[in-house]
Amino acid sequence: MQRKFIVGNWKMNGALTNNEALLKEVANGLAQMPTVDCAVCVPFPYLAQTQSLLRDTSIKWGAQNVHQANNGAYTGEVAVSMLRDFDCDYVIVGHSERRHLYGESNLLVAEKFAAVQEAELLPIMCVGETLEQREAGITEMVVAEQLAEVIKLRGVQSFRTAVIAYEPVWAIGTGKTATPEQAQEVHAFIRKHIAGLDEGFSQALCILYGGSVNASNAAELFCMPDIDGGLIGGASLAAKDFLAICNAGQK
Repeated sequence: MQRKFIVGNWKMNGALTNNEALLKEVANGLAQMPTVDCAVCVPFPYLAQTQSLLRDTSIKWGAQNVHQANNGAYTGEVAVSMLRDFDCDYVIVGHSERRHLYGESNLLVAEKFAAVQEAELLPIMCVGETLEQREAGITEMVVAEQLAEVIKLRGVQSFRTAVIAYEPVWAIGTGKTATPEQAQEVHAFIRKHIAGLDEGFSQALCILYGGSVNASNAAELFCMPDIDGGLIGGASLAAKDFLAICNAGQK
């Protein structure tokens, strides 16, 4: 059984004066949790501060988005080479909020995934279905289509150096959470789907659950055999809550 991996996604939150206290408290707490891995994905303006505060800790850091091009006339965008300047390890691609608020397609997500890997960073690729798609019984089809664009562009082997995060759209920021059994069912499908294309590394594939994970439900979710950790939104903004989730992931 691999170590649990807990990733905080701050979304569009944070302030210089508050970030330092939050990161220091999380780092101090995690120093007492040697059997869990952790990263935080922060807004672009706070990468320098995060790098400075976490460089001597066990916590990794990354960004929440990236442009698919290496450079160019894309005002307001950020290239993966810029993220490398801040020693990022991870980049979230395809978060459901980006897909639904900004119309990111499966192909665009795959292109961002490719850009991250080509720069030797690790993508955290988000997949998941809407409530309507779940009620229509097409969750597995939707997730398979989201994965298919990456496989077409980069090959199934690309998931050897990537993380997949299953986040049912209906559970993002709603307070609703998939039951452990519902989450496990989709995680098991993802692992089986990848194994059907290349069984050699499917058991080592890291698949996180994201969707209103909190201190009270984390342990039950992390007990599921195919859930390897969590992509944590709102709870990552409170050190006590985030540390409680990390503690639930300890072996």
